[in-house]
Amino acid sequence: MESADATPRAVAYSALLHLGIVGFLALALLNCTHWERVADFLRLPQALRPVTCTHVVQLQGPIIEATLVGPAAAPPPRAAKHAQKASPPHEQKPEPKPKPPQPAPVRVLPTPVPQPKLKDQEKIAQVAEQKAAKEKQAQEEEHQRRMAELTKEKERERILKELAKVKAESAKAQRQANLEQQKAEQLADLRKAKESQPAANVPTGKQAMTGQAGTDNAAYVAALQNAITQNWLRPDNIPPGAVCPVEIVQIPGGQVISAKVLPSCPFNDVGRHSVEAAVLRSSPLPYQGFEKQFKRDIIFNFTVTSSQ
Repeated sequence: MESADATPRAVAYSALLHLGIVGFLALALLNCTHWERVADFLRLPQALRPVTCTHVVQLQGPIIEATLVGPAAAPPPRAAKHAQKASPPHEQKPEPKPKPPQPAPVRVLPTPVPQPKLKDQEKIAQVAEQKAAKEKQAQEEEHQRRMAELTKEKERERILKELAKVKAESAKAQRQANLEQQKAEQLADLRKAKESQPAANVPTGKQAMTGQAGTDNAAYVAALQNAITQNWLRPDNIPPGAVCPVEIVQIPGGQVISAKVLPSCPFNDVGRHSVEAAVLRSSPLPYQGFEKQFKRDIIFNFTVTSSQ
């Protein structure tokens, strides 16, 4: 009787044992999060909880993205098929709190320049256009003024050139008039000399002689040179030392009948006329004391000295 009653009881105990093993294995397959949920559902105190999850400490600050490298990045190991007894949780040392990262330097942006309104922009553009137009007008006026001054300067130069030309022509005409007047005066003097001197007293020269021929005529030549030089109006373009031969026709007493410069004279027309006029103005030429040296026709070499 006792063996028959013990069999169902043993079967019941065996069934309960197997159910306990299956439940334990089911609980072993759960992860930390499910354990916490089951413990929270059963309202177990912290000391009776077989598994304690490590919570991630969240610090204040910006989120840092990182990639795990090495063994730490390996996947978690698979759960064992056979359940093992849960070991008591090891006491974990408190991890040192990481230092909060230094905040990034805040970049201060420059204060934005306030943009003018549309009406103000149109007004500014209009003022700029007016200013540009005024500057352009001022440049054009300055250019016109310079052109006007240049035109006036050219006109002034042209007028000065014309005045100089007229002045030169006037001076040339005046010199020509003076020469003509001198010739007229000389011709008048010759007529008076011819009228005052009888023709019978005029000796006839056999040949022309030079005033410098022979040493006896040195004093006579010096006297003629001195007399003619005092009445000669020297032109500016005749250099000292120049010699101009002039043929002189005179009568006793030294009155000059004619004076003609020879072609070998190096003077120009003005210089030649000035020598002829000087000889005529020097009439009467030196005669007293030079009667022996006197000749009716002589060729006198008029020499320009440096003192003239």
